[in-house]
Amino acid sequence: MSLIMEKKSSTPLPHLLILSFLFISTSLFSLTHAAGGKWQLLLPNVGISAMHMQLLKNDRVVMFDRTDFGKSNLPLPNGRCRNNPNDTALKVDCTAHSAEYDVAGNKIRPLFVYSDVWCSSGSVNPSGTLVQTGGFNDGEKRVRTYDPCATCDWKEIENALTNRRWYATNHELPDGRQIIIGGRREFNYEFYPKSGGSMNAHSLPFLVETSDGNAIENNLYPFVFLNVDGNLFIFANNRAILFDYAAGKIVKTYPTIPGGDPRSYPSTGSAVLLPLKSSKGQVVAAEVLVCGGAPKGSYVKAASGTFVEALKTCARIKITDPSPQWGMETMPLARVMGDMTLLANGDVLIINGAGSGTAGWELGRNPVLNPVVYKPDNAVGSRFEQQNPSTIPRMYHSAAILLRDGRVLVGGSNPHIRYEFSNVLFPTELALEAFSPSYLESQFASIRPSIFSPLSQVTVGYGQKLAVRFSITGKIALNSVSVTMVSPSFTTHSFSMNQRLLVLASENVIAVGNLKFEVQVTTPATGNLAPSGYYLLYVVHQQIPSEGIWVKIK
Repeated sequence: MSLIMEKKSSTPLPHLLILSFLFISTSLFSLTHAAGGKWQLLLPNVGISAMHMQLLKNDRVVMFDRTDFGKSNLPLPNGRCRNNPNDTALKVDCTAHSAEYDVAGNKIRPLFVYSDVWCSSGSVNPSGTLVQTGGFNDGEKRVRTYDPCATCDWKEIENALTNRRWYATNHELPDGRQIIIGGRREFNYEFYPKSGGSMNAHSLPFLVETSDGNAIENNLYPFVFLNVDGNLFIFANNRAILFDYAAGKIVKTYPTIPGGDPRSYPSTGSAVLLPLKSSKGQVVAAEVLVCGGAPKGSYVKAASGTFVEALKTCARIKITDPSPQWGMETMPLARVMGDMTLLANGDVLIINGAGSGTAGWELGRNPVLNPVVYKPDNAVGSRFEQQNPSTIPRMYHSAAILLRDGRVLVGGSNPHIRYEFSNVLFPTELALEAFSPSYLESQFASIRPSIFSPLSQVTVGYGQKLAVRFSITGKIALNSVSVTMVSPSFTTHSFSMNQRLLVLASENVIAVGNLKFEVQVTTPATGNLAPSGYYLLYVVHQQIPSEGIWVKIK
């Protein structure tokens, strides 16, 4: 079903004036400071606000907001309605609160989700199924699954979780399970699927220690990454640990970020595991980058009408070092509620968010319309490049994910308890955009690779040699070819769960025909480097990536 609709309510004149001012002032600034990038409006109205997003192996994106927003702008098909006596907004709702976006067809299909998925979490299991957990109200202990097919819909399992999971973080593990960490007033973790019939949850005192001790803990949606040694890097508030989840013990405690300001919800910075680079099958190091957030006390002040400027700093740490220390850098723009997305060439896109305030209903101000690209291999002081601006503020409850063609899909923004399209500073946003990084500009067409072998959806093993063949219409720089493998993320609330990028160990590039070449790479050696499942594989030439192909590693 294709849906291209006009918004039901018009934007009031005062808001148009605000948007016009923001656009004009940001555009003038970008004339001298923006490095590039292009915005494209895909659909003006997808019917729901894309609070959560996940790309699947069939190039469809599942998105959803919450069931207790009231009526959405996306009707359920065939007169279907959701009859839920537990819903806090509508007991009978004939509109959808989840949708599937067909990237190639640029169209939306309504999906039926029954329980409340608000502020939930998830990951994709090794078979390619989205396993989505928790939420609010009747959804807090539910597990929902979604298979990637043209006619599939949500399936729900009641009481599949041991504890309530609202604002939790998930990560796929090497054994195919996912770990679910934390949540509102849940200082523990559990696994899914359950093994041996055990429904146990396990205490994690670190989450108590990083709580601010009030209603909003500043340790919700903790940043979690699988380290190369199989342990989990867990960051909450302003601190981090390396955690052996199998033994239930802390392996290493990292220093507090300099300055001590919180970075996780509702102070809501963002974080990425920087590209993991292999050499002869060995990973050299693992580094984490944490950017933005809100200074201490920002949430309380914003609730009282004082909107403190967001943090302008990034903190970077090599988590595999024996004595790791944070290194501090300064972004071009202060940002809270930003999203950090790994691009196909290993750069980091910092996008969305606000210049002041904090996460929460009505608590953000000064939308940041200009994305920033962070180049992790550049020297300190030359890593940030400001990009061209969008015209759409993306505030609380917005999201961004990498697509197979190298664009970044951007959606969401609803800083209100209900859908609000008029008489508010930042209306609920139902438009879907794509940001094209500068590597997609036409001037690079002659050096952009195109993979012709293997075909997409290929299955590979661990530590396996893989010949990747590609063509380039222009002159090739043989010493400037690499192959990256990217795990698509479950993105919500400024954090991309399960996001990781590997630069594969490769051998010399050889010619195999007219303008055709081959590079042999070695796939990751273990599940600690790349948990089993589906990845996007790109050939990168002079920092210009090809379109990706789907690769399953198992």
